[in-house]
Amino acid sequence: MQPVQFETEDGVTIGGELIGSDNPDGVSVFHGATGVPMRYYKPFAKWLSSERNHIVLIYSYRDSERVAASDLRRSKSNMSDWGIRDQSAALDFVLKEFPDLPVHTIGHSLGGMCLPYHPNAGKVETHIAVNAGPAYWKNHPWHYMPQVILFWYIVGPLATWFFGYMPGKMIGLNANLPPEVYWQWRRWCTNTRFYEIDWNRIIEPPDFSKVTCKVKLVSTQDDVMIPPSQVQKLARYFPKAAVNFEMIVPETVGLKAIGHIGIFSEKSKAAWQSVIA
Repeated sequence: MQPVQFETEDGVTIGGELIGSDNPDGVSVFHGATGVPMRYYKPFAKWLSSERNHIVLIYSYRDSERVAASDLRRSKSNMSDWGIRDQSAALDFVLKEFPDLPVHTIGHSLGGMCLPYHPNAGKVETHIAVNAGPAYWKNHPWHYMPQVILFWYIVGPLATWFFGYMPGKMIGLNANLPPEVYWQWRRWCTNTRFYEIDWNRIIEPPDFSKVTCKVKLVSTQDDVMIPPSQVQKLARYFPKAAVNFEMIVPETVGLKAIGHIGIFSEKSKAAWQSVIA
């Protein structure tokens, strides 16, 4: 493992790690989910590096880890900074560092949704989006709806307003979030247009023609946060790509449950081959 740093187009320094061998056959960039720390993905990155003989880049989004509450309150970072600027910088970094190797991208949740926004998207060989899709709040399973309503309409807004940041750890998330990350995330997930609602306002519409590689959309059957039907809807943002969809059923890989976040847990290692197959 080699610690690395790279800079975004707006001058933010991002920290990450390169995992891999001395004579790799390719490079994989791993884009994480909202509020999930980089260390969570290390076991998968090590496995992927060994399985495919790839160098794998994992990294942390700006203002996403070990950030004091006072700094979070001052943070202006939003969801599109993570999905567009930070992810683009990660891709640009490996393209510059390994110009002679094929580059692949794997994204979890937010990490899988933003490739069309990246200027160098056309240089990607394959893209795998795992449990990623336009998660409109009314399209969750009925038994999950109380949590959805609390997060988007009651506890989430009130807590973010009161503390000045989203106190995710207090309410069961993996991390605390900058306030603008939560507000933009909420705006996307409570609107049928998802991130299109911010086009020509906060973000520029993507150039869909750039993504012409093979795209694989992977869903876990028991994911209530972004159900399989919502993962399939992500295909509309890859109109020029060869898109394939696969749903992983926990029982078929010998697991009782996987869920949204659990797919990259070491406990779900039996499902990893299905993710990259």
